[in-house]
Amino acid sequence: MISEALNVPQHKVSVRVRRIGGGFGGKAHCASLFAVPAAIAAVKLSKPVKCSVERYDDMAMSGTRHPFKCDYKIAIRKDGTFENVEWKLTSNCGHTRDMSIGVMNRAMVHADSVYRWPNADIYGRICKTNLASNTAFRGFGAPQAMFATETMLKQLAEQHGFDVNEIREKNMYNEEGDCTPFGTHLHQCNIRRCWSECMQLSDYHQRLRAIDEFNRKNKYRKRGIYIVPTKFGIGFSVRHCNQAGALVNIYTDGSVLISHGGMEMGQGLYTKMMQVTARCLGIDVSLVHIDDTATSMIPNASSTAASSGSDLNGRAIIDACAKLNARLEPIKKANPAGTWKEWIRKAYLERISLSASGFAIIHQDPVNFVTGKGAELFEYFVYGAACSEVEVDCLSGDHRFLRADIVMDVGDSLNPAIDIGQIEGAFLQGYGLFTMEEVKIGPDGTRRTRGPATYKIPSADDCPRVFNVKFLKGSANKVGVFSSKGLGEPPLFLGSSALFAIREAIRAFRIEHGKSDYFRMDSPATAEKIRLLCEDSILEKVRSHSIL
Repeated sequence: MISEALNVPQHKVSVRVRRIGGGFGGKAHCASLFAVPAAIAAVKLSKPVKCSVERYDDMAMSGTRHPFKCDYKIAIRKDGTFENVEWKLTSNCGHTRDMSIGVMNRAMVHADSVYRWPNADIYGRICKTNLASNTAFRGFGAPQAMFATETMLKQLAEQHGFDVNEIREKNMYNEEGDCTPFGTHLHQCNIRRCWSECMQLSDYHQRLRAIDEFNRKNKYRKRGIYIVPTKFGIGFSVRHCNQAGALVNIYTDGSVLISHGGMEMGQGLYTKMMQVTARCLGIDVSLVHIDDTATSMIPNASSTAASSGSDLNGRAIIDACAKLNARLEPIKKANPAGTWKEWIRKAYLERISLSASGFAIIHQDPVNFVTGKGAELFEYFVYGAACSEVEVDCLSGDHRFLRADIVMDVGDSLNPAIDIGQIEGAFLQGYGLFTMEEVKIGPDGTRRTRGPATYKIPSADDCPRVFNVKFLKGSANKVGVFSSKGLGEPPLFLGSSALFAIREAIRAFRIEHGKSDYFRMDSPATAEKIRLLCEDSILEKVRSHSIL
């Protein structure tokens, strides 16, 4: 974008970044709002220029995650298995397309969630409005679509007297042999294992009975518990984005410097890539250093997005290290008792190149969203399940997050500490998305929620009092980097389990007050919405204007 704005070749624009303070999508296309003006001013003035805005203006200029509306129809057999489904997804993309088509595409291929649909029709439509252009956010449309599906199943169960968990278990994908509505065949589908182990970890059935007892004894405080599954495809849905490059340099003292096109944004990518390098070369990780991400080192890098950073860049590093290992093989055979430093020194003296570039791709075929022709869109999926328990104050609409239990299929984790942090962070971000982060827009399209006073995000006090995370064992990923899986986005949708748990608490209150019919609860479940759904005599008086 800078090269086009300045009308100069791309090789004359050098971008170098050590790390950024979080990504989550907002630093994708929106970054050009600040980078381009700064670059033009720097060229015109021949001086360094920094462009930054205050939070209030930043939130007014940049977009948010895409609001979605979903109209659905579902047909179910008498035995509880699905027959047919139709989704009509509509998103608000703001005043430009930005990344709205990609967001809708991913939403459409995640509407199936974790369930088999013998017949499915999926339609997507993006709407141009007078809002700031909405953009990418962690999940990229998938959480919105899966939320619509889970809401549909909940409505089906309540209106027709089914147990929602029984419906889920009858229709979940099997480990092998199933195919998604968009033509991707599933292999190593571990959703049933994640579901079963989450049930056990959370002690779901016993706690459900305890919650029923609590609700009988408490008039204005109600508890709810709910379990939600997820399935997330790893990689870009746009074919050319699934590529990455890397450069590995070995110095004569045995130290190693690596460069790749991935961006460190707190997700631990640099640490994982250092571990991959050390493992490939058979050396201690202390010998490995990682250079800043720079366009002068790795050109044409894809965005660090789609939860593919460790897969793409890890494979590129593996490719580079394989070339170096092949060059060093004769040296090692000649001196099998030698040390790493001795081998490197000998290779240098023998004029063997100690620098290698690597390149990698993720294999996938694009889905034709016009003709509806399916394809093998993702190499693999990440599966998981989460159970949340909340307590709702039915007089104020406030709630407390009591406990969360998560089981994630992460393959063979490259770094368990990092992956647990990713799961916890994504889950809480999803919790904020579904329970408190409400965007208010004025009639003229300007945003009213433009700072921490009006736009609420989860704080330390909002975390579950008990927070359990468990990795699914024995789920090595056959196509991943050292059998691992990408993990940035998949856990986010699991935060919706808190909203559904809140809904269960509200439902218990409503049933006590003679209202057992199905009720709609949109995201986010703010305190205002919760209180208005807790229909009682107080609310009736307010609505009848007998009190103000």
